[in-house]
Formats: sequence, structure tokens, C-alpha cells
Amino acid sequence: MNALVALADGFETVEALMTVDILRRGGVEVTTASITENLEVVSSQDITVKADTTISGQKAADYDVFILPGGQPGTTNLSHSDDVKRLLEEATSAGKKIAAICAAPTVFGQYGYLEGKKACCYPGLEEQLTGGTVTMNPVTIDGNVITSRGLGTALDFALAILEEISSHAKAAMIKKSVVA
Repeated sequence: MNALVALADGFETVEALMTVDILRRGGVEVTTASITENLEVVSSQDITVKADTTISGQKAADYDVFILPGGQPGTTNLSHSDDVKRLLEEATSAGKKIAAICAAPTVFGQYGYLEGKKACCYPGLEEQLTGGTVTMNPVTIDGNVITSRGLGTALDFALAILEEISSHAKAAMIKKSVVA
């Protein structure tokens, strides 16, 4: 199992790193990828994280899930990335999972990946879930799309991704081990 987490300057620290942590605990090989050529990415909380690689040259075929953390201006930066757009297109064309939390599900709406699907996002951004049916659930899974509402739902989001690409048993074991 492999996951790619796209990191853009202004990403939400907990949403990104909680997801990376939980997936790695669950045995998923997670690659963090900067959307620029600079491996150092600065979160919206001014925390510098060194990504594993850059997103250019990455192929969706190499991953089971492509993940976008929220945060601002991280989400805006993700939405302007040609590589993010390309990977989303590759992933959805191949039936791969795509996941986004907080403001980042709006990127899916922008590119048409929520058409006819249920989705959730950070409160107040629902109108940007273009084509989707809005839910207020902490996490919403509809087909290959996984969305979540924000920092407070980051653990649920990460566990849902783990369950979707691994198993319910693995997600339950990790949930118990982190005392959730």
C-alpha cells in the first residue's frame, strides 16, 4: 500500500502530519511531495517540514491514494498546481482513491471530481464543492473520494483512508493503539 501526500506552503500541519503518521503506523508507505522544487515546505503555523520528494515526475499509478491536506494558503497553492491537477486526473482515471480534508475538498470541486458524489469540507466552503452533495459528517466516503471537515476530524480522516486502502481490522488496531 502506497500513499502520496501533496504539501504546499501554507498546509495545515496537523491534517498533513496526522495522516502521514497514522498511515505509516498502519504499514502504508507514505511519500510526502512538495508541489515546488523546494523540499522544505512551510505550514500555515510556520512549521517547516522537509518533504520526501517533489511532486513533479510522480505518477498516480504508483500510489493507492492521493491526499490533499487543507490549510490556507496551502489549499489555494494546491489548486494552482499543474502537477496536482495532473495527478488527480491520473488517479481518478485509474479508479484510485483521492482524499482531501478541510478546505482541500474544494480542489476536487474545482476540477469536477465531486460530480454526483457526497462530500464534506471546512464549514463555510460548502458552495465550492461544485457538483457534490454536501454532508456534515466528520468524514464522507463516496466511491473513490474521501473528504473530511478539518483539523478536529484529522484522526477520523486518516483512519478512514487506512481502512479504505488496507482493512477495517488494521484501522481498528491503529485506532486502539493511539487511544482514540
